[in-house]
Amino acid sequence: MAGDPASESTRFEAIGLALRERGYIEGQNIAVEYRYAEGKPGRNQELAAELVRLKVDTIVVAGGDPPIRAAMNATKTIPIIMVGVGLDPVVAGLVESLARPGGNVTGITNLGPELGGKRLELLKEAVPKLARVAVLHEQDNSNNVLELKEVQTAAGALKLTIQPWEVRAAFTKSPYKMIYRKLPKTAALSVTCPHVKLTGSWKILLSGMK
Repeated sequence: MAGDPASESTRFEAIGLALRERGYIEGQNIAVEYRYAEGKPGRNQELAAELVRLKVDTIVVAGGDPPIRAAMNATKTIPIIMVGVGLDPVVAGLVESLARPGGNVTGITNLGPELGGKRLELLKEAVPKLARVAVLHEQDNSNNVLELKEVQTAAGALKLTIQPWEVRAAFTKSPYKMIYRKLPKTAALSVTCPHVKLTGSWKILLSGMK
């Protein structure tokens, strides 16, 4: 399970390569069922339930907290492997501990939210006169909420004003253009957000800072 084929293609290619190195060839001695929410968080429950009905042996989940919880709600027995989650799975309540996850969820995380404050600090160093920062986030994405809190905490020491800017799946226009139009001389700092299509996890876009 993942957000969309384009953003997850590299990750799944790497998984396929690792499987082949261990003698598992897709279409020969292993079957892989790909499912993508494609920017529609509401589909996660449906996709997870479908995979359970197919009686898969393992569910690999990318895309953060919402799809992981959907998989957890769908099954208590099929192993769920989270990849590139970007949050503390213990704090989020996904596992009991990193050493002993318990339940049927395991995997890896890059603890991305904890770096939110550091990213803001680097942005301030790059633009010393910076005073206001718009932070794009999804309110129903716990990863984004945690990172927003980290950024807001760090902003006080840096004497920066934070303008939270919620991004929804229904956005048809670039949220950056909207920010620039309504909040001139503001830096847009994008929290990792699946509905903001960028090359790379983070992009810092500056408008009118000179």
